[in-house]
Amino acid sequence: MGANSSSISELPENEYLQKLSGSEPISENDPFWNQLLSFSFTTPTNSADLKLLEEATISVCKSLVEKNPRTGNLGSLIKVFLSRTKELKISAECQNHLFIWQAHNALFIICCLLKVFISRMSEEELQLHFTYEEKAGPSSYGAECEDLIEELLCCLIQLIVEIPLLDITYSISLEAVTTLIVFLSCQLFHKEILRESIIHRYLMHGRCLPYTSRLVKTLLYNFIRQERSPPPGTHVFQQQTDGGGLLYGIASGVATGLWTVFTLGGVGSKASAQLEQCSPLASQSLLLLLVLANLTDTPDTPNPYRQAIMSFKNTQDNTAFSSSNPHAFQINFNSLYTALCDQQKSDQATLLLYMLLHQNSNVRTYVLARTDIENLVLPILEILYHVEERNSHHVYMALIILLILTEDDGFNRSIHEVILKNITWYAERVLTEISLGSLLILVVIRTIQYNMTRTRDKYLHTNCLAALANMSAQFRSLHQYAAQRIISYTCRHLRRYVYVLDKLYFPHSHCSTLQHCFSTLSDNGEELLSLTCSHILRSYASSLFSLLSKKHNKVLEQATQSLRGSLGSNDSPLPDYHFWEMSDCLHFSETKLRHAQDLNVIEEVIRMMLEIINSCLTNSLHHNPNLVYALLYKRDLFEQFRTHPSFQDIMQNIDLVISFFSSRLEQAGAELSVERVLEIIKQGAVALPKDRLRKFPELKFKYVEEEQPEEFFIPRDIQLFTMDSG
Repeated sequence: MGANSSSISELPENEYLQKLSGSEPISENDPFWNQLLSFSFTTPTNSADLKLLEEATISVCKSLVEKNPRTGNLGSLIKVFLSRTKELKISAECQNHLFIWQAHNALFIICCLLKVFISRMSEEELQLHFTYEEKAGPSSYGAECEDLIEELLCCLIQLIVEIPLLDITYSISLEAVTTLIVFLSCQLFHKEILRESIIHRYLMHGRCLPYTSRLVKTLLYNFIRQERSPPPGTHVFQQQTDGGGLLYGIASGVATGLWTVFTLGGVGSKASAQLEQCSPLASQSLLLLLVLANLTDTPDTPNPYRQAIMSFKNTQDNTAFSSSNPHAFQINFNSLYTALCDQQKSDQATLLLYMLLHQNSNVRTYVLARTDIENLVLPILEILYHVEERNSHHVYMALIILLILTEDDGFNRSIHEVILKNITWYAERVLTEISLGSLLILVVIRTIQYNMTRTRDKYLHTNCLAALANMSAQFRSLHQYAAQRIISYTCRHLRRYVYVLDKLYFPHSHCSTLQHCFSTLSDNGEELLSLTCSHILRSYASSLFSLLSKKHNKVLEQATQSLRGSLGSNDSPLPDYHFWEMSDCLHFSETKLRHAQDLNVIEEVIRMMLEIINSCLTNSLHHNPNLVYALLYKRDLFEQFRTHPSFQDIMQNIDLVISFFSSRLEQAGAELSVERVLEIIKQGAVALPKDRLRKFPELKFKYVEEEQPEEFFIPRDIQLFTMDSG
């Protein structure tokens, strides 16, 4: 580095870097700094080049780590940067390219070195490298070095919020944001959540605190504006592409690893990478905002950045700010909403949307009042539809956003009034015209189905079902395909329930005993249940009872109680009617336990789907003839479960609707067309007395965040850096 352009291959032998990392102290007033900072650099544009940079500078960094406690050259470099930032605002106004260029280069070097230092030492050790007094001993470290750290942090925040964003200041603004992210990357090297951090303390107290609302506001506007990196020729240093400065390339890996919790290891999605290339400042600003918002509270002070995010208001809101929150501010909600709609392919933007909907009531109220809600919901549905291509955390956030939205009855009604045309990304069926509500149902059911067959995550399908349940009372004019999928998905699990039950109790049978029972017995549900329990008791050994989970299905519980009662004592041992040897029981125990667990999950899904169907029939039967049609088409399977002890109560209304409309169809004669059947259903919906349907409590589920969400959001002990530790 120095007055000439530098390349990666030249760095190990660069005389200025060697002097910086050498054994001689360099005063902050030494002309050396002007020579060091007068460099241009060819920007690495991929991970391979970044790795080459790390390998080329490893000797310099290791030497500086070793010698800096004696030379204090890092502290001198920081003081040089601090002195130059005092005139940055004037330099920007006067278009002083040279001054901004050298200030940027100083920050560039600081951030590169800081990344290495943080990866190799604790915060306490880092403090010792931030200052040096020539005539003082080691005991002089401490207060002054802490002040220097705080001064640098405060300077970076001032640079972000006060320097106007121009072509010539874009790069230094980007590096300032990135340097703050690198400062916060200490968390990556700790297995536990950092609850007492030197860096956190400075950012949340003291000189940095008054800038809280301005910093959050600036970062949000950086995200909203999505300013692209200026083209070559407008930068203050040489640039190959519009992908951002070298420091962006280096530290974006740190930032992504620090905050992209979705990837479980710091590798961003393709969509995120593309967005970063479009606007590196917007991407880095969003990452910094998310990190700041999730710093842990201190015992005496809540996180001020989270408070600011929770309380900011629309610029059109003229109500007074609460005196209890000094960090509140105003921002243009229309611009924010547009940016959130446009950027949902980025998992970081999805996380921001989640935070705002969950924590800021002003934003949530505004979003729910929008008349173009489809602009926000459609990108979320696309995330869920392409679940195979998304990481699990991105899918989780998208699903929780839907759950939060469906808590509002107005939203649940309005989505059925929005008609969409030609949804090209939905491949299972051509949808030339469908309501947003029906499309939401289709995508959520598809997500549940994918989860049940692939990931098998209980919490994911629970949240999916909760969103459908919240919507069920307001189902309106369901598309015939959406109605068909609701019923067919329920029937699929009813069949699966029979299959797993059969595998659990009759694994040696060459034929499917329970399926045979279901297909050959009459409609007498009591006879069916009695025969099922009889088979269970005769073929199930006591050894397997002990292996089943506490939440085993009610059929088995009733059968066990019935048998013990017949023996006259609850303490009597179960007779062994099993035809296997004990070794057979042990051999099949693991498989049986898995089947028992599957049975519990399937039963929960069936129960919830039946409640969703029942809620729709009870509250909006006359608005959904397609759902009644689909239910009648599959009535034989539903009738088999009318007296099942786990579903008996919820089946009453469904059975009543099936019986009522079946009777009217029989009276109308045979060979009815689809149009005629739907006409009879619409007429019957008006004629069916509403008081005949049993009322159940309204299905309402509310998302509740964990008490310590940072356990989920903040990654720990992730070794992103590839520096040679030797």
